[in-house]
Amino acid sequence: MRLVPALIGAALAVTVVLPGAAAAQGRGGPVVRTDRGAVQGVRAPGVESFLGIRYAAPPVGGLRWRPPQPAAAWPGTAPATAYGARCAAAASTNGARTEAEDCLFVNVQRPTGLRKGERRPVYVFIHGGGLTNGSSNQADMAAMVRATGVLGVSFNYRLGVLGFLGLPGLTAEAGESGNYGFQDQQAALRWIKRNVAAFGGDPARVTVGGESAGGWSVCGHLVAPGSGGLLNQAMIQSGSCLTRTQPAAEAAGTALATAVGCTNVACLRNTSVARLIDAPSSGFALVRGTLTLPADPAVAVANGDFARVPVVIGANRDEGRTFAQGFIGAAREQYEAWVAQNGGAPVLARYPWPATADRFTAAYLVGAIMTDAGLIAGIGGCPQRALSHDFARWTRTWSYEFGHRTGPGLTPIPGYVWGAGHAAELAYLFPSFDNGTPIAPTFDRAERRLARDMKQAWGAFARTGSPGWSARGVLSLRAGGQSRLISDASLAAEHQCEFWDAR
Repeated sequence: MRLVPALIGAALAVTVVLPGAAAAQGRGGPVVRTDRGAVQGVRAPGVESFLGIRYAAPPVGGLRWRPPQPAAAWPGTAPATAYGARCAAAASTNGARTEAEDCLFVNVQRPTGLRKGERRPVYVFIHGGGLTNGSSNQADMAAMVRATGVLGVSFNYRLGVLGFLGLPGLTAEAGESGNYGFQDQQAALRWIKRNVAAFGGDPARVTVGGESAGGWSVCGHLVAPGSGGLLNQAMIQSGSCLTRTQPAAEAAGTALATAVGCTNVACLRNTSVARLIDAPSSGFALVRGTLTLPADPAVAVANGDFARVPVVIGANRDEGRTFAQGFIGAAREQYEAWVAQNGGAPVLARYPWPATADRFTAAYLVGAIMTDAGLIAGIGGCPQRALSHDFARWTRTWSYEFGHRTGPGLTPIPGYVWGAGHAAELAYLFPSFDNGTPIAPTFDRAERRLARDMKQAWGAFARTGSPGWSARGVLSLRAGGQSRLISDASLAAEHQCEFWDAR
């Protein structure tokens, strides 16, 4: 069985510059003209940032639960010096509570000193958070841009009930429901295609990556008709091709509507954001069998029915340890009761209770099972390996495993060894990422080397179409320059895939 994705949910001078020209410099920073108006960014050493640019109309009022609409043009020059509002979400380790519906903003960061007509490769990152939380400001691209010379882009998209609500009444309106946040992503990618050249980016060299739910999204974009031509390369970090059917989305949405006392769409559109995001939910996923996503992405990838662009795909060695913290302090009996509901005796035989145990033993064992079996939405372990094989049958594919197991983790838990848990790699790419406690500032010398190595590999893929390691093995990312290629057989043994693949 796979656990629900809900668990995964626990960024003023009026000077006009023609598209394609180098930015003018107003008193407050560089100015670029987009197709809706001029924006003025901010300069820091080595990087110019244009933050909080509106890529679609605010999805408020009658636009709640409708596809994104074009942003209105603006006069003069709009400031683009700070991240826009994060999309509405309850408080989580990915950020404080926000009730903002006006949140569809894109961020562009580029190297300083670009020459007129220069076109840099573009690296786009779609944030994770189980489609229920997270935001683009967690993936500030300044360090990536400074280290690699690529042009970095991130954006917000509607989340949770406001982004992925399926409901019969909404389906009756538009022929489908539940993919509003994914449609936001498509609108952002279209904005990038139209506007990135004005910032010095190459619209013909766009690499789209994403982590966790961002990885689900990247898989969806490789299959969705409306995403065709919007990405030239793909990166899936700790993701999968998770979706649900329209009937499943509608059933979950009906339960949520009932919980807030609504029986129709009009009632829901008049319900406060606060009440909606506080409503109980079983989690969210992209909705397949719809106009936006007709095919099941997992099946489409297996059959080769996807955009066959170069792909980098990988996961973390101990994905499940991020989700298993609730088992800290659990006794043997509690662990074995959980196993009985998640595979039973054959699983217990593979992951037995040891003779010597401590208060973390149950969490480590549950985390190993979650990882190896991919219980959390197919993330990590053997499902990850199988998905990489599916891609490799049809297109150039490079695989990695983040294998640094002694890092700081996401938040301090005295005595708990996070290993290479879910999201542990993000701070190495984006120093702005944390779960409420700074991570990158705590890196030791070896970890700082790993952070440099990872940025260089990600940047190399965006620039050249290769991350720099052989596609014939799996790159195990290690600290202190110790990353090395391991065999697929080694990866399979590490995660007991002979056992799990047979189930």
